[in-house]
Amino acid sequence: MQDSIQPLKIVTPTPPAPELFTDASAAVDRLVALYDLSIGFLHDRFLGAMRDGHPGVRIRAYYPEIRVTTTTHAKVDSRLSFGHVPAPGTFATGITRPDLFRHYLEQQIGLLLESHQVPVQVGLSETPMPVHFAVSNYPEIAVPQEGAAEFILRDVFDVPDLNVTNDDIVNGVAQPAADGAQPLAPFTAQRIDYSLARLAHYTATDPGHFQNHVLFTNYQFYVSEFEAYARAQLADPDSGYSSFVSTGNVEITDPETPIPLSPKMPQMPTYHLKRPNGAGITLVNIGVGPSNAKTATDHIAVLRPHAWLMVGHCAGLRSSQSLGDFVLAHAYLREDKVLDDDLPVWVPIPALAEIQVALEQAVAQETQLDGYDLKRIMRTGTVASVDNRNWELRDHSGPVQRLSQSRAVALDMESATIAANGFRFRVPYGTLLCVSDKPLHGELKLPGMASDFYKTQVARHLMIGIRAMERLRGMPLERLHSRKLRSFEETAFL
Repeated sequence: MQDSIQPLKIVTPTPPAPELFTDASAAVDRLVALYDLSIGFLHDRFLGAMRDGHPGVRIRAYYPEIRVTTTTHAKVDSRLSFGHVPAPGTFATGITRPDLFRHYLEQQIGLLLESHQVPVQVGLSETPMPVHFAVSNYPEIAVPQEGAAEFILRDVFDVPDLNVTNDDIVNGVAQPAADGAQPLAPFTAQRIDYSLARLAHYTATDPGHFQNHVLFTNYQFYVSEFEAYARAQLADPDSGYSSFVSTGNVEITDPETPIPLSPKMPQMPTYHLKRPNGAGITLVNIGVGPSNAKTATDHIAVLRPHAWLMVGHCAGLRSSQSLGDFVLAHAYLREDKVLDDDLPVWVPIPALAEIQVALEQAVAQETQLDGYDLKRIMRTGTVASVDNRNWELRDHSGPVQRLSQSRAVALDMESATIAANGFRFRVPYGTLLCVSDKPLHGELKLPGMASDFYKTQVARHLMIGIRAMERLRGMPLERLHSRKLRSFEETAFL
């Protein structure tokens, strides 16, 4: 008869008792202490196992957690679309990197305390922390791939679990936890850790550099203009900007400091013009295609930015448009397909008034045109996004008919994805495109024409995006985070 196999004894750090807090800063301090306890424990045990081999026990540590319980249906301040739970009950969320998210956590916990006048509980969750994410806090350590160590890693340590690394909460399909607690925040701790790791990989910059206002573009030409603007701001002591970060985490504070060329560019080169508390601007060159747009926004969303805008190029669909004209999207025809499983195409993606006004005012500021004159260079209308860069080479009857029926004025490959993911993740979004070709009217994007176009239009287009972000930065959060992005059963945290 085969001997039964006994499970390994589980060894964890000594768990401190949960504690109640009525001060947001003190609550975050405890989250930091609990997080440091867990990653420090896993760090030490991992190094020991790599040095000495299988430890003969299972090593486990847990994410810290925030939990709140309310018992009343008393109405809270209905002007806010966030900062309160939707009904009586218990709500909880695991927390990772409280050092990185300190400002966000203090803000959200503070609103929760103010709205419900009950303390929040901080303790350890029941969600194991994967060793990969724990040791990522120590740059000198790398987790070996499966089979490279002298023992099977997952027999000793917890590894990422897809059961909790998902978008069930933001997609509206999450179920209460085993103890009945409902989600307090839009992402689980493991989902956030996964995205932080992917961001570092795709952008070659640390997630801690990301700012709360994100510009997406689909051309590298915008990068040099962004760097030039950043250097000008660093030269101005009254600008409020503190540093500029390039790929490879090269950070400068002096406008004259040279930035070495990166020997290997990342998939999505990213640059950060920083201000205190993340109030600066991040520029991400996502490249071409809806898949890239989804990848970037999937991961940046966990940082909870206050707005993201697409400032890319598009095909103009109207004969009345000219190369260099702007298109301000107020609706989207989603033919990109990459989000159909997460956000059905029947879900409308509304224009957000605050974003639209900021973009229109920025165009007027940079072009010195307003009112009826502004219509000469900017159209407001539907933007269609497709997944085929060479759509012009196929039979036009079907696509052109749909474009006409939708009243589309421009076509690209990324804008609808970025807007739809903004809607899905509750991140305010907008799109201002620049017409770079008119394939339906015989004006194709050819090398000579494209060069002249880029030289004259990129700087102005980028500056419009920057001006719009500066306007949004001065807007109160309760105004910027529109109710249009929130359902009737929302997480309290933004």
